[in-house]
Amino acid sequence: MSGIPGISFGLIVLNGEPFIRYTLRAIYPYAGEIIVVEGATPGARNIATPQGHSLDNTLETLYDFKTTEDLDDKLQIVTRDGFWSEKDEMSQAYAERASGDYLWQVDVDEFYRPADMETVLGILKADPSITAVSFDTITFWGAPSYTVDSWYLRRGAAEYHRLFKWGAGYRYLTHRPPTVLDQEGCDLREGHWVRGADLRKRGIRMYHYSLLLPKQVLEKCEYYNRAEWAQRQGALDWAHEVYLSLRRPYRAHNVDEYPGCLYRYRGEHPPQLIEMWRDIGAPDSPYEIRPSDDIEALLDSWTYRIGRWLVMRADRPARILKILRRRLRQALARSTPRTLKDFLKRR
Repeated sequence: MSGIPGISFGLIVLNGEPFIRYTLRAIYPYAGEIIVVEGATPGARNIATPQGHSLDNTLETLYDFKTTEDLDDKLQIVTRDGFWSEKDEMSQAYAERASGDYLWQVDVDEFYRPADMETVLGILKADPSITAVSFDTITFWGAPSYTVDSWYLRRGAAEYHRLFKWGAGYRYLTHRPPTVLDQEGCDLREGHWVRGADLRKRGIRMYHYSLLLPKQVLEKCEYYNRAEWAQRQGALDWAHEVYLSLRRPYRAHNVDEYPGCLYRYRGEHPPQLIEMWRDIGAPDSPYEIRPSDDIEALLDSWTYRIGRWLVMRADRPARILKILRRRLRQALARSTPRTLKDFLKRR
């Protein structure tokens, strides 16, 4: 694609196998540069080496890719001996090295269809006023054949902020949520922001394989169980009770404070994910794939399908009640005397 904006892809990673090589291959044709920051934060101490590196072969794979596949010298590998203070610092490390017109954040388990990436680049080329792009996600669970939906995702968590205009004086502020400021200190999502819903109407989504493999899920849950910001001390319980055994099938999403259910998926997948899935299914693969017999039995059950419909439909009135309560509190705050206001707050 001639004349497209220069894209700096930024990626932070810890224990990124088996995804990392396929993720790099997927974005390589569209990248001006790819900056990968490897390592752990203190909350991931239990799934890292004492020096703060990946326990698996992520670093070796990165250096091998650099040697054997990075023919255009696009890949920069950033690491350190020791722990990063937080993911903010890791993201800032790739941002401060970025030299493209746009900064595109990618996690190791996130993929896009090539045609969708080309469409997004064409949108940016046609309209340089765009300052930020977000993507709605499809979240895969246990295999590429299954997805999970939940109240949590429907209430806004399915929209991922991933693509930002970039230039001199711009800076990456926070990882949660990803926030980039321009040279005037303005949040780019306050400018010309292309929302996930806008792209979804054109059939463009992010394919999020965050709950695909047992190795991956157990490591994530170990991290969430210990990370102070997550406050999810039951994350490992969820991994064993739901992901590995499906004992709570209406809490299928890993943010299990909210109901979530499983669905079959019969759509397309990005080609690099298909290649990865074929490779890890080979007899000599070291990676465990979650058995699917219990998933199939669950999705074949008419009682589960009815229950799923009722559970997911119940989110709408719950959201309406939540909005009404918030508006009532706002109205009371504007019009109620202080003493009564304090009483209502305590209630």
